Amino acid sequence: MQTVLKIEGMTCGGCVRSVEKALGQVAGVTSTHVDLAQGQATVEADNGVDPVAFVAAVEDAGYDARLAG
Repeated sequence: MQTVLKIEGMTCGGCVRSVEKALGQVAGVTSTHVDLAQGQATVEADNGVDPVAFVAAVEDAGYDARLAG
């Protein structure tokens, strides 16, 4: 399952690493790609993982996030 998130508040490579780390800690996530220039993250996860968990993980890391689309 692929999910795209729009993320606000990232300003540097350190922010990207923080978001990738936060998303990687969500159970069922198999890969993440965070694009600083586009302000978005693409998350690959097992079927059945609630995408709301991705938003919560990013917000817990200190950034604003929402599901794209």
